[in-house]
Amino acid sequence: MELIIVISNFTYAILGALLTILFMVLGYKVLDWITPFDTSKQLGEGNVAVGLVVGAMFVGLGIAVGLVVGLGLN
Repeated sequence: MELIIVISNFTYAILGALLTILFMVLGYKVLDWITPFDTSKQLGEGNVAVGLVVGAMFVGLGIAVGLVVGLGLN
């Protein structure tokens, strides 16, 4: 019975990680859509301000989805 719990928790964690990556990609696309400039181009040119905003967005989404996954494992 304990092996089933471990396998289900592992599956839930993998699905949560995939969901986190999906939300990060969607969040980046929304950020790129709402800004008046090309985010990828600005990152390629070394714009530190855009890099900080994108990094902060990824950290925020990672924390939020990570908490959901972590609480679901208990």
